[in-house]
Amino acid sequence: MFRSLKHYNLRLFLAGQLFSLIGTWMQIVAGSWLIYRLTNSAFLLGAFAFALNFPALIFSPLAGVAADRFDRRSLLVLVNTLSMVQAFILWVLVFTHTVQVWHLMALSVVLGILSAYELPIRQSFISKMIDDPKDLPNAVALNSSVFNGSRLIGPALAGLTIAVFGEGICFLLNALSFLPVIAALCLMRLSYVKAGRSLSARSSLVEGFRYVYHSMPIRLLLIMVSVLSMLSGAFHALAPIFAKEVFGGGPRTLGLLLSCSGLGALLGAMYLAGRSTVIGLGRVAAVASAGTAVSFMLFAVILDIRLAAVAVFLSGLTMIMSIGGMNVIIQTLVEEGKRGRVMSLYGIALVGMSPFGSLTAGFIASRAGVSTALFFAGVFALTASVLFWFRLPRFRSFVRPIYAAKGIFPEA
Repeated sequence: MFRSLKHYNLRLFLAGQLFSLIGTWMQIVAGSWLIYRLTNSAFLLGAFAFALNFPALIFSPLAGVAADRFDRRSLLVLVNTLSMVQAFILWVLVFTHTVQVWHLMALSVVLGILSAYELPIRQSFISKMIDDPKDLPNAVALNSSVFNGSRLIGPALAGLTIAVFGEGICFLLNALSFLPVIAALCLMRLSYVKAGRSLSARSSLVEGFRYVYHSMPIRLLLIMVSVLSMLSGAFHALAPIFAKEVFGGGPRTLGLLLSCSGLGALLGAMYLAGRSTVIGLGRVAAVASAGTAVSFMLFAVILDIRLAAVAVFLSGLTMIMSIGGMNVIIQTLVEEGKRGRVMSLYGIALVGMSPFGSLTAGFIASRAGVSTALFFAGVFALTASVLFWFRLPRFRSFVRPIYAAKGIFPEA
């Protein structure tokens, strides 16, 4: 399960990344709670999530081009430093009691832009932190484990911190949490060779889009990641309303729900890390995506907080088994020279499509209620999952020759 941790650079990076991601989740929860406390508006809560994630649609492709043309470690140091500054500014505004709704929206856009660069650069950087390509699927899965471990710890800490100290301290802790990952990046031992620039930035961008368009497996997986991302965006946008109005709680209830989701996701990521092969992950992803949709549909109609916690745990478990499994497959299939650009499109699917789910859910919830909004988001995702299942035979016919060429699947 932990075989890729034998690589020094990966161990260093994941340790620093854990601290950073815990802080990021604390800021996300605190920001959502603060915007809802200030406005009491489901629509503005959805708009806040939209402002955080929408920049990925615009900037992720540029990040992919940069990842394939420049030193990825230097780019990550720059992006994390700017993210630290953003969190510190937000803490100052809250600490001085001068924060307004437009401050939160504007700084969310800034964070969204930085995250749009960070995700594809980080995902494409993983392959540079290991010496043996056979360890790449395990390294990708462990990276997902760290991300989802932070989802378990971050929201729980945020809920307790908000209840005791208020939202401001969460932003300060997030600012400080970037220091370990910046230090880890600086301490890495890398013999990195900067990629060539035979194509212009525009031509490189077009080449990346064409590569994905003509790769049926990657194209299909990115569509499914987009659908699940919109469902996840709907849930996270409406979670504060469920916590307060449906279950009669507060920030601790919100932290509990998100932590249960994080616990499920952590177990799902550990399952992926424990797999010895990428073969069969397509089937796992299809079944898990259907499970995610059903879990959220159940959560939408449950009124008991204990049963809701079970439903959201299952949603986290199946969500990472589907999206994480798709990530592993994509990273296995993609050509190294196009990894940054492909992972930027993965970033669009994972983050950039989430705002549409958030905004749509917030709009429907303001008119028909939060339960109706989330239930119909689940129906949409379930339909897509069934269609994905029926595409699996054609999917396998494309990926098996690639696996055979890479020595993963024996040629028949």
